[in-house]
Order: sequence, then C-alpha cells, then structure tokens
Amino acid sequence: MTPATEMGGGAVDDLPTVELIRSRLVEIRNRIETVAGGRDVGIVGVTKTFPPALTERALSAGLTMLGENYAQDLVAKADAATAQGLSPDWHFIGGLQRNKVKLLVGKVTVWETVDRMKLLNEIANRSVDPTGERVLIQVNTTDEEHKSGCRPVEAAQLVEHGRSLGLRIEGLMTIGPTGGQDPRPAFEQLVALADRLELPHRSMGMSGDYEPAVEVGSTIVRIGSSLFGPRRS
Repeated sequence: MTPATEMGGGAVDDLPTVELIRSRLVEIRNRIETVAGGRDVGIVGVTKTFPPALTERALSAGLTMLGENYAQDLVAKADAATAQGLSPDWHFIGGLQRNKVKLLVGKVTVWETVDRMKLLNEIANRSVDPTGERVLIQVNTTDEEHKSGCRPVEAAQLVEHGRSLGLRIEGLMTIGPTGGQDPRPAFEQLVALADRLELPHRSMGMSGDYEPAVEVGSTIVRIGSSLFGPRRS
C-alpha cells in the first residue's frame, strides 16, 4: 500500500508519533533545566521540511511555539492549523525577504530574523497594528560572513529604529558557528549585547548546541531534528 502523503514533506504515516515527540521534549527540557540556572527557556519546535500534519502532533506533545524557515510553508501550515482550530505561536526563523512580509503579516507571532531597516519598515507598514508585531533582531556574532544578521555594532540602531516605528523589539537572535567551533563566544557576545540594550530575549541554540547556549543565557532555543528526526528532502 502506498503511504499516505501530504503537501510539503512526503509520507504522513512515518512522522514521529505524539508519544515519541513528547518523550524527546521531556528529555530536552530536563537537559535545559540542568544548565539554565532556574531561568525559563522557551522551546521553538522547528517543523521545516515536515508536512502540516506534524503541527497537530507537535502541539499534542506539549509544544506551543513552532518555527518555519520559508514564507510559503509557514502560510500553508498556519492556514491548516487554523482550519483545525489550532493556534500555535509561529516564529519565522529563516532568511526574510522584504517581498514575503506581506504574506506573513497576521500569521507570524515572532519575527526572529530581522536584520535591516527595510525589513523593519516593511513589517510596520504592512501591519494593521505595529505594536502587536514582536521582533527579534538577528545579529551575526560569528566570523562567518555568509551568515545572515546585522553586525553587532549595527544592532542598537536597528533596535532604536524598530521602536520608533512602534514595533515590539523583544530581543536578539543569532546562529552559532559551524565547523565544530566552540559556540560559547558567539553566544556570550549576543547575551552581552542584549544586556547592554536592555532586551529580555536571546534566541540562540539549536539541536547541536542548545545546551551551551542555555548555559550562557539563551531564553529561546530552536529545536528541529532532536524533536522530530532528520529533515525531509
């Protein structure tokens, strides 16, 4: 028999079960608690490459925040969730193009990858109520020039500009270094910058490096494969 399939990710029957996601989530929360020093740390379940059917399972397992990298996928999954009466907080965590903002306004709960003035302007202009738009400024705290994010010296200006537009600038976001480098220096730089700008949230840490991220001060981690298994092709 051909497995049941759904748009955007292939077979539905081989998705991780609610029980498996829940057990993995418990393990991740326990590991976070060990290094968090009593701080609350939010977990964004990254459903990139998985079909919309995973949304219901992820929420049933205890997640409340889900992250997507591509505008069209977030729109499709948000619409499917709404049709089922589900309302997770959707975090946009991929490279954000200005022409995609109009598709995402009204569906994104937290914009995590805003790294330039034009994006701040577009979000504010497209929003019915800019004060309801929650924004994290993405900062490149590594020496990898190919990574998205503003330079650390530009962050303060972006925060100030976003606030002048009425947007809710809640924190900073970064992606740790690749190639097996120690991620702590990049994460520590983001924490110090967030502290200096008096921003409460630091979104940093993924499946491979969330423990050191939490140890140095992350308040939001973005977890995909450790919850749901390898990405779909």
